[in-house]
Amino acid sequence: MQKLLVSILIPFKNTAEFLGDCIQSVINQTYTNWELIIIDDNSTDAGFSIVENFAKKDSRVKLFKNPGNGIIEALQFAFSQSEGDLISRMDSDDIMRPNKLEIMASSLIQCGKGNLAVGLVHYFAEEGIKAGYKSYEIWLNALTEKGTNYSEIYKECVIPSPCWMLHRDDFIACDAFNPNRYPEDYDLAFRFYKHGLTCIPCNLVLHDWRDYSHRTSRTDEHYAANHFIPLKLDYFLELDYNPEKTLFVWGAGNKGKFIAKTLIEKQIDFEWICDNPKKIGKDIYGKILRPFKDLETIKNTQSIITVANKEAQLEIRSYLNALKLKSVVDYVFFC
Repeated sequence: MQKLLVSILIPFKNTAEFLGDCIQSVINQTYTNWELIIIDDNSTDAGFSIVENFAKKDSRVKLFKNPGNGIIEALQFAFSQSEGDLISRMDSDDIMRPNKLEIMASSLIQCGKGNLAVGLVHYFAEEGIKAGYKSYEIWLNALTEKGTNYSEIYKECVIPSPCWMLHRDDFIACDAFNPNRYPEDYDLAFRFYKHGLTCIPCNLVLHDWRDYSHRTSRTDEHYAANHFIPLKLDYFLELDYNPEKTLFVWGAGNKGKFIAKTLIEKQIDFEWICDNPKKIGKDIYGKILRPFKDLETIKNTQSIITVANKEAQLEIRSYLNALKLKSVVDYVFFC
């Protein structure tokens, strides 16, 4: 197999307790033609010294300090220092399975440019994994096994942020990490989707994803839920919204109200439906909420569904399938 150089981008900030295991998992890779571009994002713990010791022993570990501030600027700088034919990202508190780089690089070398290598992930934590994370792991892995990740892209981030790899030219074409927009992993998933990269199916667990109470995605305001809906809506309107269809918004909770208000501000016409008898017929933002059955009376529709209840989602999906409507083309789940 041709041994293309893999550049692994790792930003770190105050993760000294995990850095040793993380870097060692990279060193233990069966695929040896890699460089680790690891950026200290203004840490105040012993992280820099820990990485420095690894860098002194292995020239493939290349340590820098972030000239800016924050994870996005750290990733931008990491890429600017990289030389690899293939680009990947790793979180500083996670662990690679020993065959991760070999499996992903082999897939990309075989499939060529225009493809995105992904792998199954496994959450782990000292105190045990909470149900929500386990549910996300199962859902994400089911998509990855089939390579159908984009079919649910408006629901959650469908590309595991520390478990992807692609050709350098494709990374550049996606303009990856250049907009300073959080959550950067979800924005990147949409960029892969926008660029038309094909997800290569994978049925192997390649990455151990650590969860703990002070993990950045849990504590940083940039990863709060209120950042997700604007990101989804912007990309939907850019990539999948069809102005020739009648747009429906399902649900009148906080997410539904935010979307409705934004569409009104953008002067995009829509119908608003729900299944709550207490809300049907009410006027919100100048829109009268209609019963969801009204969808049947209109041809050529497109729906944004903000209903969060999983049982209700199954019922809605079954109902839409009965109407012979197609996911993404005719409807998207926003939660």
